[in-house]
Amino acid sequence: MNFKGDLLDIDYIDRGSGKVIVLLQGWGTTASVYESLIGMLDGNFRVIAPDFPGFGKSTEPSFAYSAEDYADFVVSFLEKLEIREASFIGHSHGGRVIIALASRKYLPFSIDRIVLIDSAGIVSKKSLAKRTRIRFYKVCKKAVQLGPVKKLFPQALDKLQKKFGSADYASSSPIMRQSMVKLVNTDYTPALCRINRPTLLIWGENDEATPLSHARIMQSKIPDSGLVTIKDAGHFSFVSDLALTRRVLKSFFEF
Repeated sequence: MNFKGDLLDIDYIDRGSGKVIVLLQGWGTTASVYESLIGMLDGNFRVIAPDFPGFGKSTEPSFAYSAEDYADFVVSFLEKLEIREASFIGHSHGGRVIIALASRKYLPFSIDRIVLIDSAGIVSKKSLAKRTRIRFYKVCKKAVQLGPVKKLFPQALDKLQKKFGSADYASSSPIMRQSMVKLVNTDYTPALCRINRPTLLIWGENDEATPLSHARIMQSKIPDSGLVTIKDAGHFSFVSDLALTRRVLKSFFEF
């Protein structure tokens, strides 16, 4: 499905009927990646899964979004659909956006329950090697931005950013790269204690993108929360054990 609003053209999945569950994607994915989760739920709930601005068939925003901007997008999107109450499931970046939403003092809709799967939102302390790499990148960045160098090698900065960035960063547009920088440097740890809804954490035991230690921090900070760890799973933990994921969601959402 599709709607136009606030200068953005948004593609989304809207399937099933009953109480609403909003599913928010991880960075670099689309809503369709989560068909396995949607299929677990759409027989008992109305599942709405938008492609975030800048992903899938949704148009790219005109400026670099922060997590708060993505949260504002979700608010606007749900208002357009006239949603007054919803539960939320978020994977990775989608989880970070849910944390931004659920920690707000006011929302135009109520949140019933929350599921965070391998969620982003906590900024790890950087290792010495990573700090050194960042310093080296900054020195190189200054060098390639000098007038003579920039004139002789106009693509140098772009190549440098691709070399030092992640695969997601390298494949993103300039605006989405700026957004990534904002997102990965914003720590939502202080906001976790303000989440006052029942929260389920589902995590891959071997997740390297958002390590299990982050899940334990979230569990300790979010008052009404519980953690399920999926053995031998990585950052897409729900795919590694669909049967366990289904049992856990069925118990949490009581269907």
